Amino acid sequence: MTSIFDQYEQASQVSQRAQPVPEPMTSSGYINMQLDDNTPMFSKQKMNFSPSDVITHVAVASDYLVLAMANGNLFRMDLKNPKEHEEVKYSKFVQPNTKLTGIFLDPLGYHLLMAFAPRTKDGDPELVYLHRKSSKLKSVSKSRNYEVTEVGWNYENTSDITTGPILLGTSHGHILETELEVDNDKRFTANQQYWRQIFDIGQGADMPITGIQFHRVVNSNKYFIFITTPTRLYQFIGHAISTDGKPSLQSIFYQYLTMPDTGFQEIPSTLKYSKLQFFFDKYDVPKTFAWLTEPGIFYGQLDPTSQQNSNSLFTQGELINFPPESDSKEKAPLCFVLTEFHALLMYSDKVKAVSLLNQECVYEDRYSEAHGKLKSVIKDLKRRTIWAVTDKSVFRYKVVREERNVWRIYANKEQFHLAKEYCQQNPAHLDIINVKEAELLFSKGDYEASAKIYAETLSSFETICLKFLEVEQVNALKTYLSRRLEALKDDDNTLISMIVIWMTELYLSQLGVLRRTGKDNTDEYNQIQSDFEVFLLNPKVSRCMQHVKAVIYDLMSSHGDKQNLIKLTLINEDYENVVAQNIYKKSYLEALNTLKELRKPDLFYQFAPVLMEEDPKHTVNALISQGQKLSPSKLLPAFLSCENDEAHVSEIIRYLEFMLQNFNVKDKAIHNYLLTLYSEYDQAALMRYLERQGQDIVLVNYDVHYALRLCREKNLSEACVKLSALLGLWESAVELALEVNLNLAKSIANLPEEVEMQRKMWLNIAEHVITKNQDLKEAMSFLEECPLIKIEDILPFFSDVVTIDHFREPICQSLQEYNMQIEELKAEMEEATRSAEYVRSEIQSFRGRSALVSATDVCSLCDIALLLRPFYLFPCSHKFHSDCLLHEIQPILGQARRKKLQDLQRKLSVMSNIELQTRTSSGLPLRELIKNEIDDIVASECVFCGEYMIACIDKPFISDEDWDRVMKEWE
Repeated sequence: MTSIFDQYEQASQVSQRAQPVPEPMTSSGYINMQLDDNTPMFSKQKMNFSPSDVITHVAVASDYLVLAMANGNLFRMDLKNPKEHEEVKYSKFVQPNTKLTGIFLDPLGYHLLMAFAPRTKDGDPELVYLHRKSSKLKSVSKSRNYEVTEVGWNYENTSDITTGPILLGTSHGHILETELEVDNDKRFTANQQYWRQIFDIGQGADMPITGIQFHRVVNSNKYFIFITTPTRLYQFIGHAISTDGKPSLQSIFYQYLTMPDTGFQEIPSTLKYSKLQFFFDKYDVPKTFAWLTEPGIFYGQLDPTSQQNSNSLFTQGELINFPPESDSKEKAPLCFVLTEFHALLMYSDKVKAVSLLNQECVYEDRYSEAHGKLKSVIKDLKRRTIWAVTDKSVFRYKVVREERNVWRIYANKEQFHLAKEYCQQNPAHLDIINVKEAELLFSKGDYEASAKIYAETLSSFETICLKFLEVEQVNALKTYLSRRLEALKDDDNTLISMIVIWMTELYLSQLGVLRRTGKDNTDEYNQIQSDFEVFLLNPKVSRCMQHVKAVIYDLMSSHGDKQNLIKLTLINEDYENVVAQNIYKKSYLEALNTLKELRKPDLFYQFAPVLMEEDPKHTVNALISQGQKLSPSKLLPAFLSCENDEAHVSEIIRYLEFMLQNFNVKDKAIHNYLLTLYSEYDQAALMRYLERQGQDIVLVNYDVHYALRLCREKNLSEACVKLSALLGLWESAVELALEVNLNLAKSIANLPEEVEMQRKMWLNIAEHVITKNQDLKEAMSFLEECPLIKIEDILPFFSDVVTIDHFREPICQSLQEYNMQIEELKAEMEEATRSAEYVRSEIQSFRGRSALVSATDVCSLCDIALLLRPFYLFPCSHKFHSDCLLHEIQPILGQARRKKLQDLQRKLSVMSNIELQTRTSSGLPLRELIKNEIDDIVASECVFCGEYMIACIDKPFISDEDWDRVMKEWE
C-alpha cells in the first residue's frame, strides 16, 4: 500500500513537471491530430524493499544492483529476479581504520571493486575485489599505496572471470593499468595479472581523478581516453599494443610522456568533485559526453575519427548552465545521468531534467524527508535504466519518448533537417517545421527554395501566392504552383484547371516580354521555353488541357505565340485548328509546314483540295515528302477538283509518277487516272508507261479495256495496237499496226505464244506488203525473218504475171529441207524397230530363266527357313516369305495402292470357294486373278534393290519418335 509520503511525492512530481510552451498555429490547414503527448516524459517508481541500514553507495549494471550500507553490509540483488538477493558483510575483510569511498561495478555486473580511504594520515588506502558469484572479498595487494577514486572499465570485455585491461585513477592523479582475474581454485578470489602505473596527471600535486572512460575508435585499432579531475578534462588517443589479443593501454600514453603540457580542457571550479558521463547509441558506440563542473555541464559530440585539431576528440562543445536555484545552498548538482537529449541532475533533495538542446528545465522531482537525502543517481548502461538512491529507498526512473519535443527545439534553432528527422512523420509537427523553414528562406531572399517548402505546407494558397506577387518573384510563384499541382489529386478538376491556366499565363508573359525586348535567342528564353514544354507534357496538365484548351488557345493567340500554339495542338492532337487558321490567312506555306510537322494523314486529305488549288507546286512537294504515309487513292478527290490547266496537271502527274516509281503503287484507280492524264496531255509519256507495264495482262496495274476505249476516243493508234495485243486481239492489232508502222506490225506478230497464230500474223503482214508492192526482195526478206513461212505460203500473193524463175532458189531450198526431214523420219523408224527386237529377245530369255532354291535358304527378312511358307524369289536372288514381304511393303506403298491391296485381301478372304473358282472373261479363275493383282502390288520390285531402297538413302536408321527411347536403352 502506498504511504502518505509517496502520495504527496507523486502529486508534487506532477505539479512541478515543466509544461512545454504551446506552438502557435502557423497553418490554415486542418490536421485532426493531438500536437502534444501528455504522457510524462520522466516518472519514477519506488522499489518494494527496505534496506537494513542507511545506504551510502550504489552501483548497478546489467540488471544487477549493489548497495553499500552504513552497517558494513553489501546488499546485492538480481533485478530480473528481485526475490533472490543477499547481504555480504564487507567490513570484516578490510582494515578497521578505513572508510568506504566508492564502489565500482563493471558493465557486465560480475566484477565489483570497493575503494577504501584511511581515516587517519598514517593509515593505508585499500582496494578490494568481489565477484558476483562469491561472498568473499579479496584485497588487491598492490593497491596499498594508491587511493583509487575512479575505475575505467573495459567495455569490450565479455568474460565473467576476468575484467580485461582496466584503468584506475587515484587521488593524486596517477593512472594505473591492471587486469583482475578470478582464481577458481580459491573460490573466486582476485588474481592480479599485472599492475603498473602508466601516467601521472597530477605531477605531484593533489589532483584526484574523478572520471575515466576509454573506448576503441570504430573500425580502427586506436583507443581514445577521457580523464577528468575537478577542474580539467584530459583527452588521449593512440594505438594500443595487443598482447594475447588484449590491448596494452600503456602504449597510448607514450607520446604524451614527452609533452611538456598534455592537452586538456579546463573549467575553474571550487568543488572537490566532478562527474564524467558518456551516452551510447543503440550499437553501444559512445556518441556524446558530459562533464559536470561547478559552472555547469560541459557537453559535446564525440568524434575521435575526425580530429579537427590534435587536441580535441569532440565537436560542438558547449557549457550548459544549471537551472537557477533560489532556495538551495548547493552550488552544483551532486551527480547526474546523461540521456540522449537530457541530463538528470541530482541534488540532495530533488532531481531535475535539463534539455541538452535549449538548456531548459523540463522536469523537477522533489523528494520528501521521509526517504532521506539523495545519495546518487546512476544509469545501467547495458539495460539503459536509471536509478535514484536515497538514504532509505531506491527508485527507478522511466523515460518515455524523451525526443517528443526535440523537433520543436531544433525548429526554433533553425536546424530544420534535424527537426524533420525527430518529428517522427507527425503531419502537424512537420507542417509547423516547413512553415518556419519557408518563412526563414523567404526572409533571406531565397524565394525558389522557399516556394518548394511552402508547397509542402497547409498554408493558405492565396496568402502564399500574394507573398510572391508582392515581391515580383514570378519564377518562385511558378515553382510553388507547380509543386501544388503535383500534390493535387486527379479529381480536383477545378483547382487543377485554375493552376494550369495561371501557370500558362505566367510562362507566356515571360516569353512575350523577352521576345519584345529582342532576347528570344538568349539562354534565359531557351530555358523558360524548355520549362514550358516540360510543363505542357505533364500528364496531369495534358488531361486538364482537354477541358480548358479553348482558354489556352485564346491565351496563346493573344500573346501571338504561334510556335507554342502548334506545339500545344500537337500535344492535344488538335491539329485542324492551326492549319485552318493558316489557310484562312492565306499562309499556305505555313499550313503545309504545319502539316508536315504534324504528320497526320487525315489532315492532308482534308486540306489537300484547297492547297492544291491555291499552291499546287508546294503542295505536291509536301505530299512527296510524306512518301508512303499518304494513300494516293485518298488524294484523288483533291486532284480531280483542280485538273483545269496544265500547271495543275503537271504537278499531279509528277506526284503520281513519284509514287509509282518509288513505292510501286498498284492501285488500279491511280493507274487509270494517270493513264487518263497521259492520254490527254502527254502521248509520249503514255507510250513509255505502256512499255513499262509490259505485255502480261495479269501483271499490268491498269484496266486494259478502259485504256483501249480511251485511246480509241483520242485516236491514239500506236497505243491501241499495244492494248489490242495485250488483250489477245492479234489480228486487229496487226491490222491497226500495218496502218501505223510495218516494224510495229512485225513486233506484234512475234508476240503470240501459239505458233499457228504467229504464222497467221506473218502471213497477213506478207499478204499486205506483197499485194501492195509486188516486191520480190521484200518477199524474200520475209522468208528470212520468219522461218514459219515457206515459199509456197507466199506464192499465192503474187500476181499471175510473175514467172517462177524468180523463185527458183527458194523453191530448191525448200525441197532440200523436205528431203532432209524424210531422211530423219526413216532413221527414227529403224531405231524403233531395233529397240522392239531387243525387248522381244529379253522377254523370251526371262521366260526360260530359273533359279535354284535350297532347303537351307532363309527369308531375307526374318532369317527363317524359306520353304516353310509361301515365298517370293526375285532375279536379284533376294528371297522373302510372302507374309514378311507383305508386312514390309505396306508402310511404303502410296495411299491408293495400299487401299487397293487391302480391298483385294479382304475380297479374297470373304469370298467362298465356289465364287473363287468362277472363271473370268480372261479364262482364269477369280482367285488367280486376285492373287495376280496382289503379286503385282507386293512383288513389283525387290525392297532391297528397287527404287524404294534408293529413296531411303537419306533416311535415318532411328526415327525421331523412337530416338529418346533408344537413347535411354543405350544408357
